[in-house]
Amino acid sequence: MTPRERFLKTLNFETPGDRLPMVEWAAWWDRTFDRWKTEGLPADISWEASLEYFNLDKMVCLAVGGWANEACPPSVCRTVTDEASYDALRPYMYGDAAIAALLDSTRPWKEKHDRGEVIIRLWLDGFFWFPRGLMGIEKHLLAFYDQPKVMHRVNSDLADFNIRAVEALLPVLKPDFVGFAEDMSYNLGPMLSRDCFNEFLAPYYRRLIPHIKKFDVKVLVDTDGDVTSMIPWLQEVGIEGVYPLERQAGVDVARIRREFPKFIMLGGYDKMVMTKGEAAIRGEFERLLPVMRSGGFVPSMDHQTPPGVSLENYRIYIRLFQEYCRKAAR
Repeated sequence: MTPRERFLKTLNFETPGDRLPMVEWAAWWDRTFDRWKTEGLPADISWEASLEYFNLDKMVCLAVGGWANEACPPSVCRTVTDEASYDALRPYMYGDAAIAALLDSTRPWKEKHDRGEVIIRLWLDGFFWFPRGLMGIEKHLLAFYDQPKVMHRVNSDLADFNIRAVEALLPVLKPDFVGFAEDMSYNLGPMLSRDCFNEFLAPYYRRLIPHIKKFDVKVLVDTDGDVTSMIPWLQEVGIEGVYPLERQAGVDVARIRREFPKFIMLGGYDKMVMTKGEAAIRGEFERLLPVMRSGGFVPSMDHQTPPGVSLENYRIYIRLFQEYCRKAAR
């Protein structure tokens, strides 16, 4: 079974063959990689070769965003504060060049993907994430109340841009899932109310997701923190799963599986145990094993492996990762 077949079977709650997928959905920190090179990792190793070095399945991220391109002159402010500032910036956003670059980025991967050698996720800007980037964190949260018209305009334009990107890419290369960048939850739960979600995000998810689903592609959301209480909101608009399921924020993947039996999960492995030695690393896999066996769960670091983790401990993690991915598939 190829890595791609194994991954898709897991997402579909089917038996994944000899083992579950072994992926790092987010690459290691640069500082982590730099440390490992002082501890025996080859100094000139590439990203792709590093996955082979650790016997991980290759997951590639293809991304497209509606942000202002390089043609935007310095005289145009890139921060949106009102309709006038958005009107000034908008001509330099949502360009065809970004979609062309997305299509071009498939070239090194299409043949490998067709052979099942690589797993591909498509990164799309989400309807919380993107306006926050335009406005800044504080002004964005206030804009739900102070600038509702601007919020709707931005998200409507983003939805149209994402539809163009999806309709251009998916007939050429069908990713194994789409992940919306959102980061709209933190350790105490959502950063917005359900009313705000329903008014400012849900209509645009509902407009866009059918264009993805007609290609039979799974739709997930990338949101840090504790997403648990948001899951019903996500399901109502057609989102089928979430990552990275950060343990430090109190996320309990066993609880999610009980309450939402067919909700897809990616991540969930507590990165904070990685510095504590083999017993702690094994204990975390034991915690996850029942959920790994339930299907629809791709275990992975709940975010990037931090630089406090030695190469020796990461190798222990990989050895146990292999052991428990095989156990879960029995």
